[in-house]
Amino acid sequence: MAATACSFHSALIPSSPNFRHHHRHPPVKARVSTSNKGLTRKKYQKGTIKCAREFSDFVGGDLLKPDLGKWLSDVEEHKAIAIYPPHEGGYEGRYLNRLRYQGYRFLDLSARGLGDPETTLTKIHPVCPAHIGKQPIARWYFPPEVDYRLSLLPPDAKGLVVWILEAKVLSKAELQFLALLPTLRPKVRVIAECGNWRKFVWTPLKDIAGLTANEAL
Repeated sequence: MAATACSFHSALIPSSPNFRHHHRHPPVKARVSTSNKGLTRKKYQKGTIKCAREFSDFVGGDLLKPDLGKWLSDVEEHKAIAIYPPHEGGYEGRYLNRLRYQGYRFLDLSARGLGDPETTLTKIHPVCPAHIGKQPIARWYFPPEVDYRLSLLPPDAKGLVVWILEAKVLSKAELQFLALLPTLRPKVRVIAECGNWRKFVWTPLKDIAGLTANEAL
């Protein structure tokens, strides 16, 4: 562990959970002096803090966590996973690449504007483009996103991973459908970003959606 000292107002303070304040001297009470005009002046003793840094702050915490094997086994076992990456982002890329090395292809979608997941992913669905002024309201029809991508998979592909961004805005019923999607399409795996946490963690999506083990099968 390496430690550095910096001032309280320095911009070098890391956003690490191991950040601790250490005063070299005990706090001194303010000395109050009142002038003739009734003005009050306060004098404080300036202190310093100590910023503790771990080895993971220099090389990346994701490189020190050997959990990729468990990640692959959980994806194959549960088929629908809810993930919670850190707010700063970037950590989920290692787990995505590990699935890509296994032969999976990806369909990245954002939950915002997705509409009904069942209709968008598995049925022919209408889309109304934005109209300007007095233009007529048109309606275009698109093929099912998942079925269309499955038909385009090369022969050597292991399957299709539907990666849902900002899945925290989805309702419980929509999350339940995503948890059941691998049952309807056996070659599909679902990864839903359901929130954020201090480190990259995941859990079966059926637990988040409130499905029992029998309903998820």
